[in-house]
Amino acid sequence: MNWAEIEKLDSWVEVNPYDVPLDKFNMSRPELYEANVHEAWFERLRKEDPVHFCAESKVGSFWSITRFEDIKTVDTNHKIFSSDGAIAIGLINDDFNPPNFIAMDQPKHDVQRKVVTPTASPSNLSKLESVIRDKAALILDGLPIGETFDWVDKVSIEMTTYMLAILFDFPMEDRRKLTHWSDVTTAVEAVGNFTITAEEREQELMECLAYFQKLWHERSGNTEGFDFVTMLANHPDTKDMIDDPMTFLGTLMLLIVGGNDTTRNSMSGGVLALNEFPEQYDLLRKNFDLIPNMVSEIIRWQTPLPHMRRTALENFELNGKLIKKGDQVIMWYTSGNRDATSIDNPNEFIIDRPKARQHLSFGFGIHRCMGNRVAELQLKIMWEEIMKRFSSVEVVGEVKRLPSNFVLGITEMPVRLHAL
Repeated sequence: MNWAEIEKLDSWVEVNPYDVPLDKFNMSRPELYEANVHEAWFERLRKEDPVHFCAESKVGSFWSITRFEDIKTVDTNHKIFSSDGAIAIGLINDDFNPPNFIAMDQPKHDVQRKVVTPTASPSNLSKLESVIRDKAALILDGLPIGETFDWVDKVSIEMTTYMLAILFDFPMEDRRKLTHWSDVTTAVEAVGNFTITAEEREQELMECLAYFQKLWHERSGNTEGFDFVTMLANHPDTKDMIDDPMTFLGTLMLLIVGGNDTTRNSMSGGVLALNEFPEQYDLLRKNFDLIPNMVSEIIRWQTPLPHMRRTALENFELNGKLIKKGDQVIMWYTSGNRDATSIDNPNEFIIDRPKARQHLSFGFGIHRCMGNRVAELQLKIMWEEIMKRFSSVEVVGEVKRLPSNFVLGITEMPVRLHAL
């Protein structure tokens, strides 16, 4: 297929990336991620143009940073590469993009982040472990043996939604609202998952705001709780956030998505990876002690959030390319996690991989995911409980994925359980 033919196509799913001129590469196209063909495109960029400029796209011009070490350079250099405004491609000029601390620079970033960080502290995690294990056991014991069901809905969503409700001290009977609001938050045209209109999205998120404003007022002045809302409502640095509704909403959106997407999609992605690499499943059956290391490998393999964006505050040369002040810079974590110059055999899923935690999925620097230990703990406990009960979680049908360049989401995955 020649370029003239490709230009006329609405989708690039069937296109060979080597048929596309490098200056026409556009890695913001959501269909590449929905079809799970994006890696072939990134492979060419890593080899031939690892710091790549896309001059024209629906989300404007942007740089694609595709190698591990270059991504790390950008991620740890927050004085030159700003997060202010937005963390997703093309969102900085979005009409409804409430501010949150991951999309802020210092000092505002540090002030807000430190207020909620204690929820994910080691001491609090030790308190959560028994709660997570009890819930995982309850979910798994309620699943049918030998019957086909959707793992995403029955396990991944149910587990992560329950944990979100714990972290927010959110009414359990309404906990699926949290999953819904997470999906609505990422349902924007720039990232591809545009399943509702902009007006509907704004209305849904304003309902989210109203729900949490009620919780805030109920908990203001009561410092005994250890959930996100109580800490924000009573900390001296954030107790006035309620007077800035959009900042409060933006913070909620960040915490909900952060607590949902990484764990939910890794919980599904791990099952899929073990099915695609059955020799690794055999290895796991022989040695359950590999589970903690496997969890890190799952998170690398899935890379639940494939990119983060930055804006250059001044000219900067990277790998021989001049990034200019004001340019949009996209760190493609999903590409860096497949970079053979930094990770041995990156296209293999290896549950006993040495240094498995050295991946990009949680980011680096001041914006490194504050909930990474919570996500790892949930996945570790879930797999410990799975292996106690089932010889196999077998994927038995078509796996459906999210059309998004910001969330590598698995939306449906039919499985069948086999008893020990």
